[in-house]
Amino acid sequence: MSTQTQSNDAYATYKQNVQKYFENISKITPQYFQAMTDLQKECMKTCEKTIDASISVQQEFAKKTGISTDLSTPTKTAITDASKQIVQASTVNNQFVKTTIDATVQNIKTYNDNVNAFVELNKNMAQLWVNPFTLKN
Repeated sequence: MSTQTQSNDAYATYKQNVQKYFENISKITPQYFQAMTDLQKECMKTCEKTIDASISVQQEFAKKTGISTDLSTPTKTAITDASKQIVQASTVNNQFVKTTIDATVQNIKTYNDNVNAFVELNKNMAQLWVNPFTLKN
């Protein structure tokens, strides 16, 4: 935790409270992301198990009722090809999203690296605006 001095200055108070906020967010964000990752894993497992169970029940029903489950070669090929295309589209989409996120992170890092320069520029501009109105002795 940072050393905080008592001050009645609005900006010092504001800065201290913003710092407290970001210290707290820094602590809880990893917990949030871990919880979301765990939730996503459980949802994926549940979906997979549900689909497997559904297929198993349908397969057992077809077997007991004598329903033929044989597929023609063109049908099997169409299903296999569609599945491959879905997986490929998902992979391409994932790569696109990851590239976009990586570019956004890089842009934020670049901004972060230049914040001090922006602040200095703004201070200089503010001083230029104030100079004409400053009383000189």
